[in-house]
Amino acid sequence: MDHHPSRPTPIPDAPPQGGAMAEADDRTADVRGTNWQGRRLGAVDLRGVKLCRADVRGADLREARLEGADLALARYDGFTRWPPGFAYARSGAVGPGAKLGGAFLNTTDLRGMDLRGAFMLGVYLSGADCRGALMQDMGFANGDLRRSRFCGALLTGSRFAYAQLEGCDFRAADLRGADFSAVESIAGAVFTGALGWEGWRDELLSRPCQELDCWNRLARCTTRESLEAIDAHGNTPGGPHG
Repeated sequence: MDHHPSRPTPIPDAPPQGGAMAEADDRTADVRGTNWQGRRLGAVDLRGVKLCRADVRGADLREARLEGADLALARYDGFTRWPPGFAYARSGAVGPGAKLGGAFLNTTDLRGMDLRGAFMLGVYLSGADCRGALMQDMGFANGDLRRSRFCGALLTGSRFAYAQLEGCDFRAADLRGADFSAVESIAGAVFTGALGWEGWRDELLSRPCQELDCWNRLARCTTRESLEAIDAHGNTPGGPHG
């Protein structure tokens, strides 16, 4: 009687509807950028697999083997289910509670991401797209946020001490309770339609002229103009988003 060795559970490929299957015991498997949103992966062996930028939001990974997997910039959310004891917050993945202090997230697409409770001190976020992201009570101290886009983001209670905010786009962001004291620079940053202006507008308007009169090519106005245009409703006279 022939005895065939049991075969490992294959790594699901993307898209979910089918396609080639990589063997799970291939430690060089590369599934970077794979979309596994909402999927249950079962007892798949992902040890040492490259999962950079994979999307595992809502995925069930409880039975997966993830030791040594490269999860840099993989996306997860509060509905992702991890293997018991797996230190996902320190894996390099991005999501609620992630430990991202000093991480290089330059130009990363974080639109609509839930980053509540993430640790962001000293983060490199230059050019990142954070539109609509949930980032309340975030500490961005000493971070490089230059040219990042925070349009419509939830940033209530966030702290920006010693952060570099040159060219940042805060249009229509919720900045109620935000702390901009001791910020490094706001040259070219725009705040059109932002909420919570009562707590920080006057402070920002006292910044040096070379910062306030810097042009933002995306918003087509200076930092000073974006701040002075905010009316009593937190909007510009021309409309809610400038």
